[in-house]
Amino acid sequence: MGQQPRARIKVDTDRVIGVVDPRLFGNFAEHLGRCIYGGIFDEGSPLADSDGYRRDVMEAARGLGVSLLRWPGGNFASGYNWKDGIGPRDKRPVRPEGAWGGVEPNRFGTDEFLRYCERLGVQPYICINAGLGTIEEAREWVEYVNESRHTYWADQRRKNGRDKPYGVKYWGLGNEIDGPWQLGHKNAEDYTKFALEAAKAMRRADESIALIASGSSNFRGDWVTWNRVVLERLKSEIDFISLHTYIGNRENNFERFLAASADLDERIEVVEGLIRAAQAGAANPRPIHIAFDEWNVWYRARGGGEFATGRTRLEEIYNYEDALAMGMFFNSFFRHANIVTIANLAQLVNVIAPIFTNEKGLFLQPIYFPIAEYGKQRGNVALNALVTSPEYEVPGKGKLKYLDVSASYDGKGKAVYLNVLNRGENMDISARIDNVEGKPDAQVDVWEMNHAGLKATHTFGDDHKVRPVTRTVRVSLRANGFTYTFPRHSLTILKLKL
Repeated sequence: MGQQPRARIKVDTDRVIGVVDPRLFGNFAEHLGRCIYGGIFDEGSPLADSDGYRRDVMEAARGLGVSLLRWPGGNFASGYNWKDGIGPRDKRPVRPEGAWGGVEPNRFGTDEFLRYCERLGVQPYICINAGLGTIEEAREWVEYVNESRHTYWADQRRKNGRDKPYGVKYWGLGNEIDGPWQLGHKNAEDYTKFALEAAKAMRRADESIALIASGSSNFRGDWVTWNRVVLERLKSEIDFISLHTYIGNRENNFERFLAASADLDERIEVVEGLIRAAQAGAANPRPIHIAFDEWNVWYRARGGGEFATGRTRLEEIYNYEDALAMGMFFNSFFRHANIVTIANLAQLVNVIAPIFTNEKGLFLQPIYFPIAEYGKQRGNVALNALVTSPEYEVPGKGKLKYLDVSASYDGKGKAVYLNVLNRGENMDISARIDNVEGKPDAQVDVWEMNHAGLKATHTFGDDHKVRPVTRTVRVSLRANGFTYTFPRHSLTILKLKL
């Protein structure tokens, strides 16, 4: 047998990119398919508590480590009137829903969502209706949720059973408004006029809120120009600009599928450059970061268009290679920790989600486990690791390293985490791992996702086959490093104690 291909990973705890923000482990709950009704909220189910929340889903969401939950959409937000979802449930209007082709009973509204966030211990993130909605509706929503004085909408909240303000900090100024599929789609000129006035009005209701502008998600269009215009016109009002990306493996080519990191890195870096350009020359520019508030693998449960997609209910069944893609996304977010400080996996349950339910229980999809494991690195500092690796050619993307790597450092625990995705479908790769300063312990903790079948999936009563294994290995140290072999098509997290 020939020698394994060789790589090198060099870690320096002084080469800090930024903090791994806890908000990177956010999630998303849209009124679509069975995400809310039959997922999060299931009135009358023996699995639900007295408020209608599914207890098993809540427990799984806690295990996932969700930090920030975005709601009510998504495309749904662009046709949603929040006033339909408050007050006595039996008196709320039932309406046709214009984003996904369903009927919205409005039994899960603002108070149900915010109580759920409190129960879960996560921060809420509300996206306003910048499609068919008005500036006044957005301002009144902030008043209903956050006002402490006795005003009309604050007293409506009290009448609905909540005296204390919820204190919601994160508010999105609409969803994918550049997309022609969106209700109330606008061009950049019209969107920024609306968003600027909405931001002003919402901040007059509560000056402490943080605002997320609708960045471009229409990568078939001129997404760079949209983001440039949004940043130039809204730079004095916004705290974040959003990005969305979904990937798929329609070609059934594993290595090309995981080459999506090249597009991910490019979009982040282009938008980071646009932020700097918009702020150039300002003495004290308002800090603006990227909120990657929709991301996932999504390509099987699709219809002929965005509206038709709702009929498939977006119930994507995830396999082992999709679990590896979770590592690819987080590696990119970690490598850009200075600018990407919010990220929301789409979505929480049933709809393109790591948790899948029926009336009797749930199962955890393979993508669940890497998300939960990466979340343990929140609060660490991301490190700029030097990586040399065998490469492969990807049409339109050039050469990419087989090893896709991120690293973080826990200063209190004196531990380096190395997150290594081996994109080689049939290639084990041996890597020399060097720590620039400080000798690592010879005992290394290993977390590994590895399965022979790329297409292996889970189902009810059978969700243990594609799960990580953990072990502690003793490595042979030479100087400040050692050699480790990363198995073909695998995701490995090494914890090195210094």
